[in-house]
Amino acid sequence: MFPTRLAAGLLSAALAFSANAADFNFKFQSSDPSGVKNFEIQQAWADRVEAMTGGRVEIDLLPVGSVVSHTETLGAMKMGVLDGHVSVTGYFSGKDPAFGLIGNTVGAWSSPDQLIDYINYGGGYELMNELYKPYGVKFIGGGGTGLESFVSKKPLDGVDDLEGLKMRAPEGLVQSVFAAAGASPVNLPGSEVYTALSKGVIDAADYTVFSTNHEAGLNEIAAHPVYPGFHSLPLIEIAMDLKEWQKLPEDIQAIMTVSARDFAQDISTQLAMADLEAVSEARANPDITIHDWSAEERRKFRAIARDQWKAYAEQSPNAEKVYQSVTDYLESQGLL
Repeated sequence: MFPTRLAAGLLSAALAFSANAADFNFKFQSSDPSGVKNFEIQQAWADRVEAMTGGRVEIDLLPVGSVVSHTETLGAMKMGVLDGHVSVTGYFSGKDPAFGLIGNTVGAWSSPDQLIDYINYGGGYELMNELYKPYGVKFIGGGGTGLESFVSKKPLDGVDDLEGLKMRAPEGLVQSVFAAAGASPVNLPGSEVYTALSKGVIDAADYTVFSTNHEAGLNEIAAHPVYPGFHSLPLIEIAMDLKEWQKLPEDIQAIMTVSARDFAQDISTQLAMADLEAVSEARANPDITIHDWSAEERRKFRAIARDQWKAYAEQSPNAEKVYQSVTDYLESQGLL
């Protein structure tokens, strides 16, 4: 009698575990550290996917560097070390300049909504999947964190003030544009920006949105931020291993796609709201001076950037495809 009861208990426990266990468990890595707002919003996306799929999908989202560096997640997916990432597309410009061009078409977008519209309705989604197919990666969706701020220890009121400026800029097109504008950009990971500014290694940085910069204390050591930004609006993406994607039933694929669109709106909206609060706080600090470039100076910088788009497009056939796709869309929408 006892063994029968024991067997029944074990069977009941096994059935309960089976009912609660996810059908698909994925390990994703973020390009952001834990504790920052970007990561919190990304974690909320992972939680929503679990809820929307009724627990069939669980995503373990890890902070930047947990498994590999921020530039190595594509390879990690191919090797099966990671199932996916939430990352900045431009970080992979070393693999193909096309990723640098589509990942941050410097000076192209005036708001994240313009970039989101291009991705969802202007051909960006299809192009990203074409670019990622040779790497065995599925682009699920993405958008922009927001028009980035610019932190500086020196007053910057226009293009001429960039001449000789020692600054951090991420790899790819961003560095090319700032170099063409007269600055001296260096490649540093985001985790080293604060230290480099405080030690005088650099005088300015293209890093991220105003609120994140402010929370990290960057505006206190580099007290001449430029806001709204005049330069970067990087593409942040959700992508995963293509073979793992193909194993998913169609309803989960649809849920993942819709969730990525929701994430794009969520992160840009939340960060824009946080920026307004941070700007108000910064303006109340007499030691911080916010600089807002005139429309004329923004046009000057954009003209420099557009020349670099063309030069960058010549670096690979895929980069040429990106250049044509983005410029065709901008022209069709009256944004050039």
